[in-house]
Amino acid sequence: MEQDILLQMQEITKTFPGVKALDKVSLELRRGTVHALMGENGAGKSTLMKCLFGIYTKDSGRIILDGREVSFKNSREALDCGVAMVHQELNQALKRSVMDNIWLGRYPTIAGIAVNERKMVKDTMAIFEELGIKVDPHRIMSTMSVSQRQMVEIAKAVSYHSKVIVFDEPTSSLTEEEVEHLFRIINMLRGRGVGIIYISHKMAEIKRISDYITIMRDGQWVATEPTGNLEMNDIIRLMVGRELTNQFPPKTNIPGEVFLKVEGITGTYNQLRDVGFEARRGEIVGLAGLDSSGRTETLESIFGIRTRKSGKIMLAGKPCLNRNARESIKNGFALLTEERRATGIFGVLNIRENTVISSLKRHKRLGIYLSKKSQKADTQHYIDAMRTKTPTQETKIRALSGGNQQKVIIGRWLLTDPEVMLLDEPTRGIDVGAKYEIYQLILNLANKGKTVLMVSSEMPELLGVCDRIVVMSGGRVAGEVDARNTTQEAIMTLAAKYV
Repeated sequence: MEQDILLQMQEITKTFPGVKALDKVSLELRRGTVHALMGENGAGKSTLMKCLFGIYTKDSGRIILDGREVSFKNSREALDCGVAMVHQELNQALKRSVMDNIWLGRYPTIAGIAVNERKMVKDTMAIFEELGIKVDPHRIMSTMSVSQRQMVEIAKAVSYHSKVIVFDEPTSSLTEEEVEHLFRIINMLRGRGVGIIYISHKMAEIKRISDYITIMRDGQWVATEPTGNLEMNDIIRLMVGRELTNQFPPKTNIPGEVFLKVEGITGTYNQLRDVGFEARRGEIVGLAGLDSSGRTETLESIFGIRTRKSGKIMLAGKPCLNRNARESIKNGFALLTEERRATGIFGVLNIRENTVISSLKRHKRLGIYLSKKSQKADTQHYIDAMRTKTPTQETKIRALSGGNQQKVIIGRWLLTDPEVMLLDEPTRGIDVGAKYEIYQLILNLANKGKTVLMVSSEMPELLGVCDRIVVMSGGRVAGEVDARNTTQEAIMTLAAKYV
């Protein structure tokens, strides 16, 4: 019915230098529904939502909210009019408290002079209680996990009493339990008549939570259907424009002799306790566990960017100190970090500079200058290999979608020709077609005799890609399983061992 329509975006067009990001895209959102927005990386999903939220100015088209045409100049205007957005890449004041982040720019005051901290705590606790979030309002954001910070961002969006809330890849850093919690919150909002736009690459989630699906490809609208009318194969075909018969490439790697040994690693400033395991040449070893189990800390300790209190790393039978990132790279290690925006990309640099920055020696000529020709050649090789969507190599990396930024970072590390590849959530925010390509790259590394350690929150991914899975719980190794002969239930049982 017409009165149920809450938001209309009509023929929205947006052009950036060298690329048409949106080409007459339309979307209609009804009250009390979850409308999924799907497409490959670079399809224009986030750009469309940023045009709605006032981050980008549309070139043409109309936005009608509650029967009134709007055109927000900035995100504050959008929030004041009842449109909120939970971004894929968190942008928070990490040195401030949880409640500071929720009320930033709209602090309650006493007589318009002093901040009313008592009211701020009370209001924060009321929102958290309503949403079932258990976080201390005084806690400093930087001391929290990515998933906890994500829940704070969701609470902030709800605190605006929004009519429309956009969730951009909200579960990319959440555990299964936290995903269930988020879905309870979304269902509560849906019951109140809030319209939800939900961007995700996780098709099982989309099928479960959404009422309608709009699919985009290359900046254009492709289809809008009730969720029940589309099977997963239909969604994939509409997204990528081709059939994808297998989710994972066939495993062709054959693990050889033990190459990497981690023995008794205990952290100085983290919860790691006596972590130890082995990995072979040509083997893909997964690290599974609940949030805060120590998976990320283990990779970062191996790479030397977290201080080790005790323990050692052996590479091909020889001690390997890895006291810092530079030494680790020299020893043949590479680390793809969990948070690409905070610790992965150099936002002010272009695609080429981000690609070659870890392998500059490769481009030295006569020991005095860097060859632009060889830099361009290497960069283009990985743009083509990863199917990275970018107008040119000169494009600033911050202008790319999150998934395409991830492809650039992976290309950067592949250029260093590492012996040990440490991957922390390598496919977070990556579309289904690009995921397959990344899985194939990981398998290619193993086929070349490289050792791969891979953290992932997606159990099917670990089971489909890895040879063996080390399960962590409470900062310790809870057990190891053969990926070919185990189940998600067995992994979860181990993951809860020391919780």
